Amino acid sequence: MFRLFIHYGIHFLIPIAIGFLFFKEHRTRVILILLAGIVIDLDHLLANPIFAPDRCSIDFHPLHSYWAIALYISLVFFSKTRLVGIALLLHILADTLDCWLLALETH
Repeated sequence: MFRLFIHYGIHFLIPIAIGFLFFKEHRTRVILILLAGIVIDLDHLLANPIFAPDRCSIDFHPLHSYWAIALYISLVFFSKTRLVGIALLLHILADTLDCWLLALETH
């Protein structure tokens, strides 16, 4: 249960908190952009099974690969793509922590 709270808390609560704390003028737009980072989970549709609770997404799914993560990091350096980069990196952070917690559960 703790693992699910951490995972989905980062996916949903952290973007909302960032919008409220740092983007008061454009709060709704920023929150929606940050929440849209969840769209990279569409690559789960390529896996069989689509959802496996004991599978680490990092470097398993194409949009969770190290090459994709490098691209997401590069997006942060440009003002026009910064929010999208942050959204995607928040998603990767959530999935990375989920992998670490999964590893702790299995040991």
